[in-house]
Amino acid sequence: QVQLVESGGGLVQAGGSLRLSCAASGRRFSINRMGWYRQAPGRQRELVADITSGGSTNYADSVKGRFTISKDNAKNTVALQMNSLKHEDTAVYYCNADVFTGGPTKEYWGQGTQVTVSS
Repeated sequence: QVQLVESGGGLVQAGGSLRLSCAASGRRFSINRMGWYRQAPGRQRELVADITSGGSTNYADSVKGRFTISKDNAKNTVALQMNSLKHEDTAVYYCNADVFTGGPTKEYWGQGTQVTVSS
């Protein structure tokens, strides 16, 4: 079993910055890809950004140029640096990972962390 634990959410004014972190823990696993999703009230969960073990990144158009995802393979952590935050970035942000533990790759989710951007 693998657990993902997020930290770093909170309340910030528009134009400000926040940094989210996610740490994966468990026994004998490797991570192929980690990412961040978000879900605003009344909306579907959407991909914000993800990064492969090789370092390839992918961003939603709405966050390109403002958010940066990074990963520490040795520590099994992923971070999301969010700059120039907008009110519409307000959502619960979830860490996500594709994990190999010896069988088929499984997808894991964190519990979520609230990000609120005041306008």
